[in-house]
Amino acid sequence: MVSTSLSLTLPASLGQVSAICMVPENPVCMMTLAHGAGAGMEHVFMETLAGSLAAGGIGTLRFNFPFTEQKKFRPDAPAVAHQTIATAIDKALELYPSLPLFAAGKSFGGRMSSQYLSVNHRQDVKGLIFYGFPLHPAGKPSIERAEHLKEVKLPMLFLQGTKDTLATMELITTVCKSLKKATLVKLEGADHSFKAGRNKDTIPLLTAETKGWVEKH
Repeated sequence: MVSTSLSLTLPASLGQVSAICMVPENPVCMMTLAHGAGAGMEHVFMETLAGSLAAGGIGTLRFNFPFTEQKKFRPDAPAVAHQTIATAIDKALELYPSLPLFAAGKSFGGRMSSQYLSVNHRQDVKGLIFYGFPLHPAGKPSIERAEHLKEVKLPMLFLQGTKDTLATMELITTVCKSLKKATLVKLEGADHSFKAGRNKDTIPLLTAETKGWVEKH
């Protein structure tokens, strides 16, 4: 496995953001992996997941959003996040043009990726993976945030904890059933951070489900 630090130059006056490309010796595919609203690409969850995916044959390109790079606490506006995701996708394709490419993200990163791909129907992206789709704020169940998913033309994999307070299981199940190309995988007892008790490691399960799904697509 090779891990390489990169810098992505964003459009207009958005500047640059850091990125890390982690690729196994014989990758089966590449994946852009966007972080959530509360932590950057070097958070232990992102680092551990990327390493586990690489061990399973999946290369990843992790990257910071501008707000993380600038050490701000408020997430970027969707337009800025979308441009960052587009730049990461383009860089992954530039670096590994012969490999199938998937887009993925944790929470906010996944939702921004799906918003971008709901408008930009890219044929060079094979599918979309959500590590905890943030369907609604905690304690305020709703499905408005899922409306744009109807416009996504790609296969989608939703990996959701059954104790995720940002996506009640009843609502996320209803949303996924309404989408022709959606697959929902429930992780029993896991919360939005994929913590499921002191002695239960969910990373291997996330990796196995991801690998099995990408191999089908």
